Amino acid sequence: MIKSMTGFGRSEVVSGARKIVVEIKAVNHRFCEINVKTPKKLSFFETTIRAYLKKYIERGKVDVFITYEDLTETNVSVKYNKELAEEYVGYMNQMAADFNLTNDISPSIICRLPEVFVLEEQTVDEDELWSLIQGALDEAADKFVKSRMVEGENLKVNLLEKLDNMTAAVDYIEEVSPELITAYRQKLIDKISELIDSSAIDENRIATEVVIYADKICVDEETVRLKSHIDSTRKILEAGGSVGRKLDFIAQEMNREANTILSKANSLDVSNRAIELKTDIEKVREQIQNLE
Repeated sequence: MIKSMTGFGRSEVVSGARKIVVEIKAVNHRFCEINVKTPKKLSFFETTIRAYLKKYIERGKVDVFITYEDLTETNVSVKYNKELAEEYVGYMNQMAADFNLTNDISPSIICRLPEVFVLEEQTVDEDELWSLIQGALDEAADKFVKSRMVEGENLKVNLLEKLDNMTAAVDYIEEVSPELITAYRQKLIDKISELIDSSAIDENRIATEVVIYADKICVDEETVRLKSHIDSTRKILEAGGSVGRKLDFIAQEMNREANTILSKANSLDVSNRAIELKTDIEKVREQIQNLE
C-alpha cells in the first residue's frame, strides 16, 4: 500500500478512573520527526513513546498529543507530621509559660499550622500506566496509518493518470521527430532549387546538412530514458511501501530529460508538448512529496 505523509488518528482509553486520550497528526517532512507533548506526570515516557511510534511511521513531521486524567479516590492521601506537631505544641506551651498565658491549644488549631497535615500523591505503577498508554497509542496509530493509506491510494490513482498523460506526450514526440527531419530535407532542397538549377544540387551536401540537423534535434535517448523512468515509477507505485524518496529522485531525472527535449525542440508543436510534459512532471513531483 502507498501511504501519504499526512494523516490523523485519535483514541480514548478508559481504565477504571483513569482516562488517556492520544491524538496523532502529521505533515510532510524529509525525515521522521516525532514531537510528543504530554502532561508533566507522563513526561518520563516521552522517549519511550517516540521510539514506540517509529514502528508505525517512517517519514513525516508528527505531533503526538497525550492527555491524562486520574479520578481515583485514593490518588492522594493525608500524611500527619507528628514530629512537627510536637514541636509546635512544645513552643506553644513554652510561650504560655513565658508570658503567663492561658494555653488553649486544641487539635483544630494545630491542624491549621503549616505542614502538620500534607497531601501526598500515591505512587503510580509505571508498568500498569505504560500498558494503558500503549493501548491508546496502538489504537490512535492504527487509525493514523489507515488515514494515510486512504490518502496514499488517492494520490496513487492521480499519479498513474499523470504518468499516462506523460507517456502519450513522449509517444507523440517520438512520432513527429522523423517527420521534422524529412520536412527539413525538403525545405533545404526547395530553397536551393530557388537559387540554382535543380540538376546541380549536390545530394551528398544535402544529406550532410540533414544529418547535422538530425543530430541537433534528435531526442531518441531522452525519450527512451523518459519512458524507462515512467515505467519504473508505475512499477514502484504498484509495488507499494515506503517509496517517497525513491520516486522523488526519479522525478528529478524525468525533469532533466524533459528540459533536454525542450532545448532541442525545433518545432512549435514539439515545444508545446515538451512544456506540457514538464508541467506534468512538476505535478507528479509535487504529489510525490506527499508520499511516505
